[in-house]
Amino acid sequence: MRTLVTGHHGYVGSVLVPMLEEAGHEVVGLDTDLFAPCIFGPVEAEVESLKLDVRDVETEDLRGFDAVIHLAAVCNDPVGDLNPQATYDINHLASVRVAEKAKEAGVPRFLFASSCSLYGKAAGDAMLDESAEFAPVSPYGRSKVLAERDIAPLADDSFSPTYLRNATAFGVSPRLRVDVVVNNLVGYAHSTGEIVIQSDGTPSRPLVHVEDISGAILASLVAPRELVHNEAFNVGANSENYRIRELADMVAEVVPGARATFAEGGGPDKRSYRVDCSKIAAVLPGFEPQWTVRRGIEQLYEAYTRNGLTYDQFTGPSYLRIKRVQELQEAGQLDDELRWRVPVAAA
Repeated sequence: MRTLVTGHHGYVGSVLVPMLEEAGHEVVGLDTDLFAPCIFGPVEAEVESLKLDVRDVETEDLRGFDAVIHLAAVCNDPVGDLNPQATYDINHLASVRVAEKAKEAGVPRFLFASSCSLYGKAAGDAMLDESAEFAPVSPYGRSKVLAERDIAPLADDSFSPTYLRNATAFGVSPRLRVDVVVNNLVGYAHSTGEIVIQSDGTPSRPLVHVEDISGAILASLVAPRELVHNEAFNVGANSENYRIRELADMVAEVVPGARATFAEGGGPDKRSYRVDCSKIAAVLPGFEPQWTVRRGIEQLYEAYTRNGLTYDQFTGPSYLRIKRVQELQEAGQLDDELRWRVPVAAA
């Protein structure tokens, strides 16, 4: 299957693309390359790619593809909060635009990387399935709600969108992020000996390994159309819902001598939810999560140790998306709309 992957130089894309190629798919990437230099460990060989902002995608860019996997997004709350309107422009309006252009180009499959963040804050410990009400608490979460809402009416006999609501990602990637909770806790433990909890430890999160996100995308891509047509799936496993304090305790069990501490001023986090992933397990038997959070913590600790991750690297712009964006803006290379001030190819 000839497949276009937007955001292929991101945290998920850098894991997904080799998996797609190994499965026999022909892959083309599309990325503005804001994070292309943010390398952690070995990187697979490059694929053919378009250096293009998703806000500028045209129909001709998408002709000849059997599927578009749309990962590209402003993908965490601190970056989203820098310029909420740019977050909506990219995550909502540009996502709908890419879907519209894909349909115009005759692309039959469109896989949208949504997020469990659209559930936001849930009452109690209820497990939320795909029919749960949305209660996003950030521009990022709200943008995913709006994108799903406006892509859905495009579905018809010739165009099949699928919405993959990923749980909070963790795990090693060639373009590592340490601004996601498990990666962050292990990074603090490795580099300082302290597991710094940014909240009061009580919020709940569903967790899923970046390789399992990629596995869910691959399973959806090849699934019979009638199983995934205009359907949403929570991506993860029911067993992998944890409170933040429980995550910290697991990290302490893996990283020798590490102890949990609370960041100054940390309080209750507005985001707290547990997710039911029974639907994807029942509908897509080709998807079976391979990773637990505990195994992911062990993988991260081993990788941080093997690569000699220092505290300065851990807290620097290579692996913290907000710092990378601020670094580019302070250097005059990136504007407030998250567009390059110089042509993308030259940037």
